[in-house]
Amino acid sequence: MNRLSCVMVVIALCIGFSNAKMKNSVHFKNSLLPKNILKIHCLSDEDDLGIHFLNPGQTYNIRFNDSIFKTKIDCQLWQGINYNFFAKFRAYKSGGLIVHHGKMNFWDAREDGIYFTHGKQIPKLEYKWKDISLRKKIKVRPPSLF
Repeated sequence: MNRLSCVMVVIALCIGFSNAKMKNSVHFKNSLLPKNILKIHCLSDEDDLGIHFLNPGQTYNIRFNDSIFKTKIDCQLWQGINYNFFAKFRAYKSGGLIVHHGKMNFWDAREDGIYFTHGKQIPKLEYKWKDISLRKKIKVRPPSLF
């Protein structure tokens, strides 16, 4: 009976310690010019995280635990008049069987592009905005001759 009690205590402690570990996080910040709203839409392996709108200076944070099957978060960002500037990228990727705890990814939307850091170094430009305004224009057909 004592052995069973010891095993149960060890299992309970392991579960408690695993739940106490820090969650991973992805942070987005709108560092764009005044009145320039940032639109964010992210998808994880398991969920559609919804669409979020950030005013300049605001942040949006996602907190989660890694899965033993690769955890991925893919995001699309838009900004500018009519959201004509676009970026699409993988905001987070785990190592698969290596489960991370407390890993932080910081994304900062600026006028020239999207900057990235893990928080320990100076943010570096990772993605430039793509101008999608030309794709949105309606093509006009030439008048018919008949």
